[in-house]
Amino acid sequence: MTRVALVQVESPPSEPVERRRERVGAMVADAAGAELVLLPELWLPGYFAFERYEELAEPLDGDTVTAAREWARDLNCFLHLGSFLERSAEGRLHNTAVLIDPAGAVVHTYRKVHVFGYRSREAELLTPGSGVAATASPLGPLGATTCYDLRFPELWRDLVDAGAQAVAVPAAWPAARRGHWRLFTECRAVEQQVVVLACNAVGTQGDVELGGAGRVVDPWGTVLAEGGEKEEIVHCEVDPDVVARTREEFPVLKDRRS
Repeated sequence: MTRVALVQVESPPSEPVERRRERVGAMVADAAGAELVLLPELWLPGYFAFERYEELAEPLDGDTVTAAREWARDLNCFLHLGSFLERSAEGRLHNTAVLIDPAGAVVHTYRKVHVFGYRSREAELLTPGSGVAATASPLGPLGATTCYDLRFPELWRDLVDAGAQAVAVPAAWPAARRGHWRLFTECRAVEQQVVVLACNAVGTQGDVELGGAGRVVDPWGTVLAEGGEKEEIVHCEVDPDVVARTREEFPVLKDRRS
């Protein structure tokens, strides 16, 4: 069994980002023993801190990813950083997810493809990514999507075509649509026959309450673990062979015609 930990983070606007980075590092340390640790979307600035996006964007070798690489080495684990505000070499801003291996190497990055526009400035401020991929992890080939991407099954099918057997989903999903969060995490797991590892933010940012309920869902749609509405670490054990076994027993992906 593979030990997984979802670290649900609150990002209060009054908290200095340097203090938040230190605090989240301590939370990650509390997940010691997990082989794969996951964080939420844009936990450092807070997803809804749109007015600070330009100020808080960093390169891939900036303070946040550098700190996370040290956390992964210290815990000897794979660490999915969630996502951070990346400033590219061209000066564009991206919502970028990062996977770090136990040696502290960045082994996978994913720039969020479907940037959000509904009551959000993400689509105005950030440049979307252009594709998906999967890389080795303790649960087999691991891909990533971010939050709003849950609503686009065609992107998930691209991940399956890229070989993904598990998908990390960092999110800042509002409590008002928590029912959709639960629906889509289960639906994507079943239709793509993957393990979904969905880590959501918690707390209130501005006038938005975030939904928590970080969860691990297997390819049959069984919820193996689910968090609450507050900061916490959600622990779960996942059978690394569950995807191969499910796809062999019920080979729906082989019956595709397109």
